[in-house]
Amino acid sequence: MSTAPATADLCDANEGGLAAGTLQVMLPGLIALGARRAFAGPAATLKVFEDNSLVAEVLKSPGNGRVLVVDAGGSLRCAVFGGNLAAAAAANGWAGVVINGCARDAAEIDGTDIGVRALALNPRRSVKRGEGQRDLAVTVLGVTVRPGNWVYADADGVLVSTEQLAI
Repeated sequence: MSTAPATADLCDANEGGLAAGTLQVMLPGLIALGARRAFAGPAATLKVFEDNSLVAEVLKSPGNGRVLVVDAGGSLRCAVFGGNLAAAAAANGWAGVVINGCARDAAEIDGTDIGVRALALNPRRSVKRGEGQRDLAVTVLGVTVRPGNWVYADADGVLVSTEQLAI
């Protein structure tokens, strides 16, 4: 999805979901990267730690407009996402990537038609041990994300909903 509804408008229009917990707001703290400043789509999830092998494998497969949510354990010691993976994600139809960890190659990511949110930047690459888990509930900045939940991101923040939202 190349455009996404504004997160503030979604919150205003879906206050019942906020009260019920079916719509949640990630805590602030993610930086925005990529040419796509707003993005939305159903979630695919990964849990990794300082190893981006599974991130690469998933982003090199068809995204079908989904958002990859990566719980990288909040590690700030290395990046699990960079310019090459941004190019692969865009080429394979991913709407965006949300990372509870670091990215690198900011200029390359910013030149790619993908939306990215990450905790920070770190020029050090991750190891490649082939470790990690996919398609499970992950918790990122206070919000538990399950495969198929809807993720909405823009300059104001990141929302996660149990269902697709309308304004």
